[in-house]
Amino acid sequence: MLNVINGVYRPQQGTIAFHGEVRRDMDTYQAARNGIARTFQNIALFKGMSVLDNIMTGRNLMMKSTFLEQAIYIGRARREEIAHRKKVEQVIDFLEIQHIRKTPVGRLPYGLQKRVELARALAAEPKMLLLDEPMAGMNVEEKQDMCRFVLDTNDQFGTTIVLIEHDMGVVMDISDRVVVLDYGRKIGDGRPDEIRANPDVIRAYLGQAH
Repeated sequence: MLNVINGVYRPQQGTIAFHGEVRRDMDTYQAARNGIARTFQNIALFKGMSVLDNIMTGRNLMMKSTFLEQAIYIGRARREEIAHRKKVEQVIDFLEIQHIRKTPVGRLPYGLQKRVELARALAAEPKMLLLDEPMAGMNVEEKQDMCRFVLDTNDQFGTTIVLIEHDMGVVMDISDRVVVLDYGRKIGDGRPDEIRANPDVIRAYLGQAH
């Protein structure tokens, strides 16, 4: 579903509606331009680059200076660098990763790498944030921190968040609305308490005694 929304896959059926515009499919560049950002189940960071530089890549679409201007670092390129760095520092403070801003990402533990990937997505100032199993592989403390950041992102920035997660405790605790898919077919849609009692969801994911 996430891959369809941000243009990695083309849907066989149906349409995508976003901010009043309905379309058959979406390409990845268009999705980013329209304010859709995402994280990945398998971390997709530049391991040899610092935390700061990784997060700066999230500002790429907003940079207008030419390659030559960036190479000699004058005029517009310099002004852009300062402005984008300021935005990135705000994200770093928000996610409480000030102490690792200059550390190469490849040296960080898994939980912090997940947080850096979230930071890169937030640096793009998305209207919609797609999170692909952001708690996968985390311990309890790391999950609690990530849940807090997800909720704070929604509260402080008003960002719509689409979360794919197999930890049902997390899903039920932080979601306003839960949609359940079974092999691509929607079998449940509602508040967490409604989904918890949905017989089709129970049958598909827990099985049914005979």
